[in-house]
Formats: sequence, C-alpha cells, structure tokens
Amino acid sequence: MNFKELGISEDIINVLSHTGITEPTAIQQESIKFIKEGRDVIAEAQTGTGKTFAFLIPIFENISPNVNTIQALIISPTRELAIQITEEAMKFKAAKDINILAAYGGKDIGSQLKKLSKNIHLIIATPGRLLDHIQRKTVDLSKLKTLVLDEADQMLLMGFKNDVEAIIKETNKKRQTLCFSATMNSEVKKLAYRYMNDPLMVAVKKEEVTLINIKQEVVETTDRRKQDSLCKVLDEDNPFMAIIFCRTKRRVDDLEMALHRRGYNCTKLHSDILQSKRERIIKSFRNADVQYLIATDVAARGLDISGVSHIYNYDIPESAESYIHRIGRTGRAGEDGYTCLFIDPKDKRTLEEIEKSIKFEIPRRELDI
Repeated sequence: MNFKELGISEDIINVLSHTGITEPTAIQQESIKFIKEGRDVIAEAQTGTGKTFAFLIPIFENISPNVNTIQALIISPTRELAIQITEEAMKFKAAKDINILAAYGGKDIGSQLKKLSKNIHLIIATPGRLLDHIQRKTVDLSKLKTLVLDEADQMLLMGFKNDVEAIIKETNKKRQTLCFSATMNSEVKKLAYRYMNDPLMVAVKKEEVTLINIKQEVVETTDRRKQDSLCKVLDEDNPFMAIIFCRTKRRVDDLEMALHRRGYNCTKLHSDILQSKRERIIKSFRNADVQYLIATDVAARGLDISGVSHIYNYDIPESAESYIHRIGRTGRAGEDGYTCLFIDPKDKRTLEEIEKSIKFEIPRRELDI
C-alpha cells in the first residue's frame, strides 16, 4: 500500500519523497485513513515505527489554512519530543502553509505570546507550558478539531495526568482524540477511554522486531578500567555517530571531560543544561558535526536521530525496558545497529535480568588492553 492509496494529497507525497519516504510504515498504514476520516484512534507504537508521521500527515490533510482557529493540538511529555515533532511538522509547510506554534518550558514565553497574537492552526506543546497559556487566556481551544496525546505512557509516568485532564476540559467536546503510546497499560487505557468516542485500537509489533537487526555485545571490566575499555572500543569501532549512556548527570559530566581531554569529538546532554543550549547540541549532533553524544536516559528520551549506528551503555541501565529503549535508538528503519554494554562485577545480576527479559545471552567482547 502506498500513500496515494491512503488518500494523501500529491503535495504531501512530494514532501515525503523529498525526505526519502516513499512507503508508509505499518502504523501509518493502519491508522492514517481512520485519522483522516475523523475517527478516534488509540495506537500502540514505539519510537522508530513512524508514529509521528502517522498523526502529522492526516492532521495536515485536515487543517484548513483559511480558518483562523487552533485546529490541532499535539501534547508531548518532554521538550525534546516537542522540538522533534515541530521539526517534522515544519517540513509539511511546503505542502500546506499553516501557522505552527511550539510551546514548551525553557523557551522564552514572550516570543510564544507574540506568535500567539497571530493566527495559529497547530500547537505542539508540553503540558505545563500549555496550561500556562490557557491560564493567561492566550490560547483558545474551543474550536479544536484534533487532539493528540503522544507518548501517553510517559506522560502519566511523569505525573502529567492532572495537567492533561485540565487541558482536555478546555477543548471542544466534539473534537477527535488520538492517543499514541509505546505501552498500553491500564492507566493509559483508562485515560483514553474516558475522553474518547468509540476509539479504534491499532497495535504494531514492537520490542522483538526492533532488536533483530541490532548486534549486541558486553565488555566485562571494572569501574576503574571502564574508561580505558570504552576508549579502546571507540578506537576500534570509530562509528559515524554514537550515543553513550551514563547513569547520572555527574557521570555524564565526568566522562565528557575525560573524552574531550583524550581528543574525542563529543558533547553532553542532560537536564541541567539550558534549554536553548540543548537545542543547539541536538541540532549539531543531528547534523553529524559531533561524533559522540554523552547523555542520561531522561535527556535522550524521545530523541529520534537517523544515522546513529552505535549505542554504548557506559553504565548499565536499571531495567530491561530501559535497555531496550536505549538500544532502540539504533537499528532504525531496517538499518543494522550495534550496541555495547560495559559492566563491572556488581552489575552481573542486572545483566542476567536483562538477558532473561530479552531471552538472549549477550555475547562477550574481548579487549586487548
């Protein structure tokens, strides 16, 4: 099935082909048609399945540029994800020139207010900043046609339930609601069914599929020799673009300083870094100006950067789910990926739990140090 058969206009198909997309992914095939028809949809899909375009394409099809109201709202749990969705949405302006506002914390509210004095058709926002605008009466959602809750499971996990419900109460009762989530737990379902009208359930196979084309290895070392082990691996692999995960912000800071001193082209990303700087860091990494991005889990959540061939777990993740999330940033869209996990003796138990969960004993990588 192609985009034309899904009823997508020629202008949007052209934008997609310019970005190298010619065939819809499974989640797009399953949901676009129904979203375009105005149905409420609950979609279980992970990052990397093409879910962002699954809701952006039909939203752009349905928005009327000559109607000066906020017609669509996408709520995202993190600033990083909001930025990413905004970047994707901007690509479609070539097909339909609508006004888009990104509203998230850490970005100057003054510039957002200035933009809101113009006619906005689509808002992409984090819950806190959006509520701020609602309270200032700078946002009117009474004519909203489509509401998207993206990464709903993360939204609830991060404690945004009350915020989301407060936002929904401000919207038009006849709106279309779309709920996208990597996992469909009872909390997500409860939230979705409370505010949705006869929703259609769409699920796309995950986890196992994502791990098939990722080569996984473990390096057994000690905390004292871990840095040397990592550098040895980086020198042997010399990846095009890689993310190195650390457990804490402090560990990120220390490792970045050490690698920098050793002459590696690296930068760091964690929540203590100013928002404007974080945006610049992500942009330079996305443009491949930086080879190694050293990050914490929270900072990298929702980061979808093509070209990441290698993931290095400098510190072992706390759970199998977190491990899968981390390594799922490589091996995207059928590409091969590689991941290497560095463990010291105290991590053995956590590694066993990860291996049990993914039903796979990760091969050991021997190093000559």
